[in-house]
Amino acid sequence: MSSQPSTTDTQPVDGPAPDPGGRPSRWQRLREQPEAGMSTAEYAVGTVAACAFAAVLYRVVTGGSVVSGLTDLVDRALATLA
Repeated sequence: MSSQPSTTDTQPVDGPAPDPGGRPSRWQRLREQPEAGMSTAEYAVGTVAACAFAAVLYRVVTGGSVVSGLTDLVDRALATLA
């Protein structure tokens, strides 16, 4: 027996054959076109991640140590100018 595909196979290895009108099948069109962006689920996950990061950043920046550190920095900068 040969490992070659038989001549009765109607579908190529890459997917379904083009329709009788000569147009490529949906599968072939999807394989030829690269993805050009995020899907709705990816947008949702990205949005949630961005909001979570913003919330953490807000808590850090408004925390007492950051505010006092920034205040000391501004005070020292103004003291060198005076």
